[in-house]
Amino acid sequence: MIRLESIGIRFPEKIQSGNRSVEVLSGINLVLQDASFTAIIGESGCGKTTLLNLIAGFEKPTSGQLSIDGKPILGPGADRGVVFQDDALLPWQSVKENVAFGLQLAGKSKTERDVKSLEYLRLTGLEAFADYPIWKISGGMRQRVGLARALAVDPRFLLLDEPLGALDALTRARMQEHLLQVWKVSGKGMLMITHSVEEALFLATDLVLLRARPGRIESIRKLEFGRRFTDGESARSIKSSREFVDLREQILQELFTSEEVLT
Repeated sequence: MIRLESIGIRFPEKIQSGNRSVEVLSGINLVLQDASFTAIIGESGCGKTTLLNLIAGFEKPTSGQLSIDGKPILGPGADRGVVFQDDALLPWQSVKENVAFGLQLAGKSKTERDVKSLEYLRLTGLEAFADYPIWKISGGMRQRVGLARALAVDPRFLLLDEPLGALDALTRARMQEHLLQVWKVSGKGMLMITHSVEEALFLATDLVLLRARPGRIESIRKLEFGRRFTDGESARSIKSSREFVDLREQILQELFTSEEVLT
């Protein structure tokens, strides 16, 4: 598991009279279990991406401790894969070559790279597009290539920073369903940052609501909507259910109330 204990972080800020530090996150306590799907939501500026960057090892906390299986997180590692909103693919490479890129950096042989990349292209439904150039595939497919590339190096956890934010509504809904299927088959722990309450509800086993200034955890909800989908219930049935709609409206009200208090 990944454990965050009393995590806080401050960033320096220049002002006319000199320098000061701004508290971005404070007192964050969170556990990410293997095979869980944690979604983090909150108003803009509450520190969602900063929290993901801390877990990824891109930032260091000012206070508190981060660990994975009891060992301190001191920087990026192969046990944590990251998928960004910008797919960050290499346009001069094919789909398969992009998926194999991390394996190449790890020194794997071409045979192993080919086997692994095709395995994860099948998992993400892209096997037929293995030899396509990146510029020739759609935005949703590019996001799946990024997901396959992150999975190919076999991390314990996948960290997803608004990976579906730039997609149109229909593609985004289909990608949500695809992401849940990949989560079920791969058995990976996942953490996802999103601005969409509906997306968070549909995907998460653990829904974390952050408050801002400084960022802090308001609540953590245990959910079963994603598992209902992977067990065979349709997304339309889930998202139109009274339980789903009521919880969505409750969380939206909490977010709107928070923003009114801040203004």
